[in-house]
Amino acid sequence: MKEYSKMRWIIWNEIRRYLAIPYIRLKFLMSGIHWGNNWRVFGSPIIQKYKGSKIRIGDELVMRSWISSNPVAPNHPVFLSTRSLGAEILIGNEFGITGGSIIAQKRVIIGDRVIVGGNCLIADTDFHPLDKAVRKESPNLTFGMPITIGDDVFIGTNSIILKGTQIGGGSIIGAGSIVSGVIPANVVAAGNPAVVIRNIE
Repeated sequence: MKEYSKMRWIIWNEIRRYLAIPYIRLKFLMSGIHWGNNWRVFGSPIIQKYKGSKIRIGDELVMRSWISSNPVAPNHPVFLSTRSLGAEILIGNEFGITGGSIIAQKRVIIGDRVIVGGNCLIADTDFHPLDKAVRKESPNLTFGMPITIGDDVFIGTNSIILKGTQIGGGSIIGAGSIVSGVIPANVVAAGNPAVVIRNIE
């Protein structure tokens, strides 16, 4: 408590969080998302859940949408979106995220003890067709490729995780990276496109 007295913004954020819990829990309930054990949700996320899709989050969640809740300063609330019948966002225990978006046309699977830094984008779809003729006729015709993120992964702030990406357990993605394809377990990867820099022993 003595240490917290030197960081009064933490106390203020906790007071705001407790006051907001009833409204935020109701929002999750109305979206059909089970409220897990020991969730700490700082500010209301934006939830767009397609009918017949699934969003499941494990216990010990820390979700930060308020600007004041993290010095990284999220530029918008956490955004959870499923965009088709049967789409899934499946997240394990001890997950942390600050701002940013998780968007599933097909499936986004995130393991346990994963930390997603501020203002990241995880999307398993391109949102619009890449072919210009198809885009003109059917601008919303898109196809998803599932994303899988293993246990104990850390994704640095402002990174983008593209469709079809697989990140192995224990790996670290450097800040500002754009990730596509397969990143093996227990490595540091960074860049645009992200490449393996070194192994983690």
